[in-house]
Amino acid sequence: MTDKRLWSYKDIAAHIRVQPDTVRSYRKHGLMPPPDVVESGKSYWYADTIRTWVASRPGYRYRRSGRQEQG
Repeated sequence: MTDKRLWSYKDIAAHIRVQPDTVRSYRKHGLMPPPDVVESGKSYWYADTIRTWVASRPGYRYRRSGRQEQG
């Protein structure tokens, strides 16, 4: 079953535990997928699109297991 709920910057930010401006910065710098839907000038992504993107991000396994990344 696919999750076709549309997520805004705010929803994505809550999912990855950052501020919405951080998500906007990721998009500005080409670090996230293009929006699935643009409505009235606002960008939205399907929840599955974001989950796939998050799973492919470097360091995801560390965040998922709850361990802190060493810098």
